[in-house]
Amino acid sequence: MIDINNISKWYGPFQVLTDCTAHVARGDVMVICGPSGSGKSTLIKTVNGLEPFQQGEILVDGTSVGAPGTNLPQLRSRIGMVFQNFELFPHLSVRDNLTLAQIRVLGRTREEANERGLKYLDRVGLLAQQDKFPAQLSGGQQQRVAIARALAMDPIAMLFDEPTSALDPEMINEVLDVMVGLAGEGMTMLVVTHEMGFARKVANRVLFMDGGRIVEDSPKDAFFAAPRSERAREFLARIIH
Repeated sequence: MIDINNISKWYGPFQVLTDCTAHVARGDVMVICGPSGSGKSTLIKTVNGLEPFQQGEILVDGTSVGAPGTNLPQLRSRIGMVFQNFELFPHLSVRDNLTLAQIRVLGRTREEANERGLKYLDRVGLLAQQDKFPAQLSGGQQQRVAIARALAMDPIAMLFDEPTSALDPEMINEVLDVMVGLAGEGMTMLVVTHEMGFARKVANRVLFMDGGRIVEDSPKDAFFAAPRSERAREFLARIIH
Protein backbone atom coordinates (compact mmCIF):
# COMPACT_ATOMS: atom_id res chain seq x y z
CA MET A 1 0.00 0.00 0.00
CA ILE A 2 2.73 2.51 1.02
CA ASP A 3 6.41 2.12 0.14
CA ILE A 4 8.87 4.63 1.63
CA ASN A 5 12.27 4.09 0.02
CA ASN A 6 15.47 5.83 1.18
CA ILE A 7 13.80 9.19 1.90
CA SER A 8 16.07 12.10 2.85
CA LYS A 9 14.98 15.69 3.42
CA TRP A 10 16.71 18.95 4.25
CA TYR A 11 15.57 22.36 5.51
CA GLY A 12 18.37 24.43 4.02
CA PRO A 13 21.61 22.94 5.40
CA PHE A 14 19.79 21.00 8.17
CA GLN A 15 18.96 17.38 7.39
CA VAL A 16 15.69 16.35 9.05
CA LEU A 17 15.27 12.88 7.47
CA THR A 18 18.11 10.52 6.60
CA ASP A 19 17.66 7.45 4.40
CA CYS A 20 14.25 6.44 5.81
CA THR A 21 12.73 3.21 4.48
CA ALA A 22 9.49 1.52 5.55
CA HIS A 23 6.82 -0.60 3.89
CA VAL A 24 3.17 -0.58 4.94
CA ALA A 25 0.91 -3.39 3.75
CA ARG A 26 -2.83 -3.04 3.27
CA GLY A 27 -4.50 -3.26 6.68
CA ASP A 28 -1.32 -2.51 8.65
CA VAL A 29 -1.52 -0.20 11.65
CA MET A 30 1.94 1.30 12.06
CA VAL A 31 2.69 3.48 15.07
CA ILE A 32 5.59 5.92 14.60
CA CYS A 33 7.14 6.98 17.89
CA GLY A 34 10.28 8.64 19.17
CA PRO A 35 11.47 11.75 21.01
CA SER A 36 10.45 15.25 19.99
CA GLY A 37 12.34 16.49 16.95
CA SER A 38 13.10 13.01 15.65
CA GLY A 39 11.35 13.57 12.30
CA LYS A 40 8.13 11.64 12.94
CA SER A 41 5.68 14.31 11.75
CA THR A 42 7.90 15.26 8.83
CA LEU A 43 8.04 11.64 7.67
CA ILE A 44 4.29 11.10 7.82
CA LYS A 45 3.69 14.35 5.89
CA THR A 46 5.96 13.21 3.06
CA VAL A 47 3.55 10.32 2.40
CA ASN A 48 0.90 12.62 0.91
CA GLY A 49 3.25 15.29 -0.37
CA LEU A 50 2.59 17.88 2.33
CA GLU A 51 6.35 17.88 2.92
CA PRO A 52 8.53 17.64 -0.20
CA PHE A 53 11.67 15.50 -0.03
CA GLN A 54 14.92 15.75 -1.91
CA GLN A 55 16.02 12.11 -2.17
CA GLY A 56 14.26 8.76 -2.40
CA GLU A 57 10.84 7.61 -3.55
CA ILE A 58 7.43 7.13 -1.98
CA LEU A 59 4.77 4.99 -3.67
CA VAL A 60 1.15 5.05 -2.48
CA ASP A 61 -0.89 2.26 -4.07
CA GLY A 62 1.52 2.41 -7.02
CA THR A 63 1.52 6.21 -7.44
CA SER A 64 4.84 8.03 -6.99
CA VAL A 65 4.32 10.93 -4.57
CA GLY A 66 7.37 12.91 -5.69
CA ALA A 67 7.09 12.40 -9.45
CA PRO A 68 6.67 15.68 -11.41
CA GLY A 69 3.47 14.54 -13.13
CA THR A 70 1.66 13.30 -10.01
CA ASN A 71 -1.65 15.00 -9.26
CA LEU A 72 -1.11 15.66 -5.54
CA PRO A 73 -4.63 17.00 -4.77
CA GLN A 74 -6.08 13.82 -6.27
CA LEU A 75 -3.61 11.68 -4.32
CA ARG A 76 -4.41 13.50 -1.07
CA SER A 77 -8.11 12.89 -1.62
CA ARG A 78 -7.31 9.16 -1.31
CA ILE A 79 -5.23 9.48 1.89
CA GLY A 80 -7.05 10.81 4.95
CA MET A 81 -4.99 13.13 7.16
CA VAL A 82 -5.80 14.04 10.76
CA PHE A 83 -3.65 16.78 12.35
CA GLN A 84 -2.80 17.75 15.93
CA ASN A 85 -4.96 20.87 15.87
CA PHE A 86 -8.04 19.59 14.02
CA GLU A 87 -7.75 22.06 11.06
CA LEU A 88 -11.53 22.53 10.82
CA PHE A 89 -12.91 25.63 9.07
CA PRO A 90 -14.14 27.80 11.98
CA HIS A 91 -16.68 29.73 9.87
CA LEU A 92 -18.41 26.57 8.61
CA SER A 93 -20.83 24.32 10.45
CA VAL A 94 -19.83 20.76 11.23
CA ARG A 95 -21.96 19.53 8.32
CA ASP A 96 -20.37 21.98 5.88
CA ASN A 97 -16.89 21.00 7.10
CA LEU A 98 -17.78 17.43 6.18
CA THR A 99 -19.18 18.19 2.73
CA LEU A 100 -16.90 20.91 1.30
CA ALA A 101 -14.03 18.70 0.07
CA GLN A 102 -16.40 16.00 -1.15
CA ILE A 103 -18.12 18.56 -3.41
CA ARG A 104 -15.02 20.47 -4.51
CA VAL A 105 -12.56 17.58 -4.92
CA LEU A 106 -14.67 14.48 -5.58
CA GLY A 107 -17.44 16.25 -7.51
CA ARG A 108 -20.27 14.85 -5.41
CA THR A 109 -23.62 16.59 -5.29
CA ARG A 110 -24.53 18.36 -2.07
CA GLU A 111 -27.09 15.64 -1.33
CA GLU A 112 -24.52 12.85 -1.82
CA ALA A 113 -21.94 14.71 0.26
CA ASN A 114 -24.45 15.33 3.06
CA GLU A 115 -25.46 11.68 3.15
CA ARG A 116 -21.86 10.51 3.23
CA GLY A 117 -20.75 13.11 5.76
CA LEU A 118 -23.59 12.45 8.18
CA LYS A 119 -22.99 8.71 7.95
CA TYR A 120 -19.47 9.18 9.29
CA LEU A 121 -20.51 11.85 11.77
CA ASP A 122 -22.86 9.22 13.20
CA ARG A 123 -19.97 6.73 13.08
CA VAL A 124 -17.95 8.94 15.47
CA GLY A 125 -20.98 9.56 17.69
CA LEU A 126 -21.64 13.23 16.86
CA LEU A 127 -24.68 13.26 14.59
CA ALA A 128 -26.53 15.58 16.98
CA GLN A 129 -23.77 18.21 16.59
CA GLN A 130 -24.10 18.64 12.81
CA ASP A 131 -25.40 22.24 12.94
CA LYS A 132 -22.86 23.51 15.47
CA PHE A 133 -19.66 25.38 14.65
CA PRO A 134 -16.22 24.05 15.70
CA ALA A 135 -15.85 26.61 18.51
CA GLN A 136 -19.00 25.17 20.12
CA LEU A 137 -17.41 21.71 20.43
CA SER A 138 -14.84 20.30 22.83
CA GLY A 139 -11.37 19.46 21.54
CA GLY A 140 -12.19 15.76 21.51
CA GLN A 141 -15.37 16.38 19.55
CA GLN A 142 -13.52 18.56 17.02
CA GLN A 143 -10.94 15.82 16.46
CA ARG A 144 -13.70 13.26 15.93
CA VAL A 145 -15.29 15.59 13.35
CA ALA A 146 -11.89 15.82 11.64
CA ILE A 147 -11.73 12.01 11.49
CA ALA A 148 -15.26 11.84 10.08
CA ARG A 149 -14.32 14.45 7.45
CA ALA A 150 -11.35 12.36 6.35
CA LEU A 151 -13.40 9.14 6.24
CA ALA A 152 -16.10 10.78 4.11
CA MET A 153 -13.54 11.04 1.28
CA ASP A 154 -13.36 7.19 1.14
CA PRO A 155 -9.59 7.03 1.78
CA ILE A 156 -7.46 3.97 1.09
CA ALA A 157 -5.30 4.84 4.12
CA MET A 158 -5.34 7.24 7.08
CA LEU A 159 -2.46 9.31 8.46
CA PHE A 160 -2.65 10.60 12.04
CA ASP A 161 -0.13 13.22 13.22
CA GLU A 162 -0.24 13.18 17.04
CA PRO A 163 -4.06 13.31 17.01
CA THR A 164 -4.40 13.48 20.81
CA SER A 165 -1.52 15.80 21.74
CA ALA A 166 -3.69 18.95 21.84
CA LEU A 167 -6.42 17.32 23.95
CA ASP A 168 -7.15 17.41 27.65
CA PRO A 169 -6.53 13.98 29.24
CA GLU A 170 -10.22 13.16 29.65
CA MET A 171 -10.84 13.72 25.93
CA ILE A 172 -8.07 11.47 24.67
CA ASN A 173 -9.90 8.17 25.00
CA GLU A 174 -12.92 9.29 22.97
CA VAL A 175 -10.61 9.91 20.00
CA LEU A 176 -8.54 6.76 20.55
CA ASP A 177 -11.74 4.68 20.73
CA VAL A 178 -12.69 5.84 17.24
CA MET A 179 -9.19 4.98 15.97
CA VAL A 180 -9.34 1.53 17.60
CA GLY A 181 -12.62 0.93 15.78
CA LEU A 182 -11.10 1.94 12.44
CA ALA A 183 -8.17 -0.39 12.96
CA GLY A 184 -10.59 -3.21 13.79
CA GLU A 185 -12.35 -2.60 10.48
CA GLY A 186 -9.09 -3.07 8.57
CA MET A 187 -8.19 0.55 7.76
CA THR A 188 -4.53 1.02 6.80
CA MET A 189 -3.15 3.55 9.29
CA LEU A 190 0.09 5.39 10.04
CA VAL A 191 -0.09 7.00 13.47
CA VAL A 192 2.45 9.37 15.03
CA THR A 193 1.70 9.19 18.75
CA HIS A 194 3.09 8.97 22.27
CA GLU A 195 0.07 6.90 23.37
CA MET A 196 1.84 3.64 24.03
CA GLY A 197 -1.33 2.03 25.36
CA PHE A 198 -2.90 2.56 21.94
CA ALA A 199 0.22 1.16 20.28
CA ARG A 200 0.13 -1.96 22.44
CA LYS A 201 -3.57 -2.50 21.78
CA VAL A 202 -3.91 -1.71 18.09
CA ALA A 203 -0.59 -1.51 16.20
CA ASN A 204 0.87 -4.50 14.45
CA ARG A 205 4.15 -2.64 13.77
CA VAL A 206 6.15 0.05 15.55
CA LEU A 207 8.58 2.41 13.85
CA PHE A 208 10.98 4.10 16.28
CA MET A 209 12.77 7.25 15.09
CA ASP A 210 15.61 9.30 16.51
CA GLY A 211 17.64 12.09 14.92
CA GLY A 212 15.76 11.88 11.62
CA ARG A 213 16.52 8.18 11.18
CA ILE A 214 14.44 5.03 11.53
CA VAL A 215 16.24 3.23 14.34
CA GLU A 216 13.84 0.27 14.62
CA ASP A 217 11.00 -1.18 12.56
CA SER A 218 9.61 -4.10 14.54
CA PRO A 219 6.48 -6.13 15.14
CA LYS A 220 4.64 -4.57 18.07
CA ASP A 221 5.17 -7.43 20.52
CA ALA A 222 8.90 -7.62 19.79
CA PHE A 223 9.33 -3.87 20.20
CA PHE A 224 7.68 -3.74 23.61
CA ALA A 225 9.23 -6.98 24.87
CA ALA A 226 12.83 -6.33 23.80
CA PRO A 227 13.75 -3.23 21.79
CA ARG A 228 16.95 -3.84 19.83
CA SER A 229 18.51 -0.40 20.37
CA GLU A 230 19.61 1.22 23.61
CA ARG A 231 17.91 4.45 22.49
CA ALA A 232 14.53 2.72 22.13
CA ARG A 233 14.94 1.08 25.54
CA GLU A 234 15.62 4.48 27.12
CA PHE A 235 12.62 6.01 25.37
CA LEU A 236 10.24 3.25 26.44
CA ALA A 237 11.46 3.29 30.03
CA ARG A 238 10.87 7.04 30.22
CA ILE A 239 7.52 7.23 28.46
CA ILE A 240 5.89 4.14 30.00
CA HIS A 241 6.87 4.97 33.58
